[in-house]
Amino acid sequence: MDFRGYRRPDGKVGIRNHVLILPSVVCANRVARGISQQIAGTTWVEHQHGCTQLGADAELTSHVLVSHGTHPNVYGVVVVGLGCETIRAQDIAAAIKKQCPYKPVHTVIIQDEGGSVKATAAGASAARRMVAEASRAVQETLAASELILGTECGGSDACSGISANPSLGVASDLLIEAGGTVILAETTEIIGAEHIMAARAVNGQVAKKCNDLIERCEALATNMGVDMRGGQPTPGNIEGGLSSIEEKSLGCIYKAGSKPLQDVIEYAEPIHQKGLVWMDTPGQDVEQITGMVAGGCQLVVFTTGRGTCCGSPIAPTIKVSTTTKLFEKMNDNIDLDAGAIISGESTVQQVGETIFMEMLEVASGKLTKSEILGFNDFAIKRIGPSM
Repeated sequence: MDFRGYRRPDGKVGIRNHVLILPSVVCANRVARGISQQIAGTTWVEHQHGCTQLGADAELTSHVLVSHGTHPNVYGVVVVGLGCETIRAQDIAAAIKKQCPYKPVHTVIIQDEGGSVKATAAGASAARRMVAEASRAVQETLAASELILGTECGGSDACSGISANPSLGVASDLLIEAGGTVILAETTEIIGAEHIMAARAVNGQVAKKCNDLIERCEALATNMGVDMRGGQPTPGNIEGGLSSIEEKSLGCIYKAGSKPLQDVIEYAEPIHQKGLVWMDTPGQDVEQITGMVAGGCQLVVFTTGRGTCCGSPIAPTIKVSTTTKLFEKMNDNIDLDAGAIISGESTVQQVGETIFMEMLEVASGKLTKSEILGFNDFAIKRIGPSM
């Protein structure tokens, strides 16, 4: 159970070798995109953050940006700033370099360069050099124990808890048995199933974290004074046959397989444990994936019953449909079909083993459909308002 990946000088393992164009602020998005579109071998991020954020909100944005820059799937980074923002490109670049001294990092400030055209040219020049350097990196054979898997279910339907999610649970168990790590997330989609996860906790402290996290999540919803339905479950979930958040949650947790829960951690917190970890993320798909990748996951398996096409800028995202009908309908976007379980042509165990083998192939360089189509979705959870 090996794959071909990149061992970084700090010992971490990447499964991609990206040069990342990273804007520190929303105002630099267009220049970052322009740089990446000029230079093959790069990827870029776009986001709405980086200015007039305060306190914990600004700290979270900085942390997530830096964590994408230091991620082992990234060879080098061009950080792009406007020049007058709260979260400065210079600071993001310095933080990346401090954590990863071996990693090439270049900063482009649009105002200092004399505008967007000159800044794009300067960034493209730096990115071109990095891509040439990155092309000399050599893959080596690595054990599956080096992998951190992010699990996601989006656009769930009545079959999610019957086919795709249990199959992903089998793949999750196989990875943990091989010594790897699996992230369960989507806290709002665990409401009503927290007692099941708490019963799997390795100790009472972790069990208490499960219950405390759900109480915190429910309090946030209650304090808004609105009905949670329509947000969780979404209108599409309801149309797909899910009647309540509890029903959705009971299907959601199947992704986590059957292994003991080692810990409960905050959004985008670095993953240090082996085994199963619950990360507190929103149910919103892109915010969740961004948080898991910031935590260190190198790849994501994303199950869907209604259909989805999003992906991460730096972590390959494998899509698994709950039904063959959806797989055929959205074949451009979906990699694997768990619908054979519904038709009785395959078992949960067999599809789970297929997902696991696909994970190893993707870790070795096989492109997912979201990568081929260029989906680079990125969104950071907000804590406070812009000031």
